[in-house]
Amino acid sequence: MPLRIPDRLPAIDILKQENIFVMDNTRAHTQDIRPLKIVILNLMPLKITTETDLIRLLSNTPLQLEVSFMKLKSHTPKNTPIEHMMMFYKDFDILRKQKFDGMIITGAPVEQFAFEDVKYWDELREIFEWVKTNVTSTLYICWAAQAGLYYHYGIPKYPLGKKMFGVYPQYPISTRLPIFRGFDDVFYMPHSRHTTTKKEDILKDPRLQVIAESPDSGVSIVMAREGREFFITGHLEYAPNTLDNEYRRDKDIRDDVDVPKNYYLDNNPDNQPLVTWRAHANLLYANWINYYVYQQTPYNIDDIR
Repeated sequence: MPLRIPDRLPAIDILKQENIFVMDNTRAHTQDIRPLKIVILNLMPLKITTETDLIRLLSNTPLQLEVSFMKLKSHTPKNTPIEHMMMFYKDFDILRKQKFDGMIITGAPVEQFAFEDVKYWDELREIFEWVKTNVTSTLYICWAAQAGLYYHYGIPKYPLGKKMFGVYPQYPISTRLPIFRGFDDVFYMPHSRHTTTKKEDILKDPRLQVIAESPDSGVSIVMAREGREFFITGHLEYAPNTLDNEYRRDKDIRDDVDVPKNYYLDNNPDNQPLVTWRAHANLLYANWINYYVYQQTPYNIDDIR
């Protein structure tokens, strides 16, 4: 079953060119189905790119999903046209009156600031609190994972001596969890961050479970509340060229930019990226939707607590 997404969202045409079936709201209203309601709080600077990346992954399920986009009232993005934001995004103040089966909170380019110094931190704290009782399961990605672990469980983040930049092997620890159903013994995940979360801090809290990690990039996925919260420290949603775009952008600005590890064929940036994470990215999102959203959410969405 396809996704229900807002009419004229740019991702529709992009994904149709990739032979991914999406359905806009106009057509979807003719189907008598209770779709799963998914809301995305998109904090990334390139909104349209991130929308497309996430919708691409969410499309890999037979269930019908109705996708909404949330924005912050306390922050105006600089890299996305205001017309796009007004057409496709709604303030938290409006969406907080609803309940959602699933939510995705993206990363943001603010990781080198203390959490309290981020100008929209107060509004984000409100959202984190609201999520507890208004969403069945939530994915926190990259900086949002660090912010969520800090807000909900007091887990600090630490600066890295060198940016974690590349694609790193990850190893599932709790292989029997439904989130890893169909996974191999190793999977790969892109990372692009200047800070980290330490495993020893997480293990001190019995409410948290480290379920995947890497000898190179550290903790990669943390689960809490029996799957109502997942904290993912990397970017499984990244498109094949995302790290390449970032590398070439930064290389033109600074002379201390490393080539992303395990990314280009033969580690040569003159070669094409070698995509090693896409299959497991699709599988993880499909497992999340199936086992932690669809099979857990009440039929009457107002019963979410």
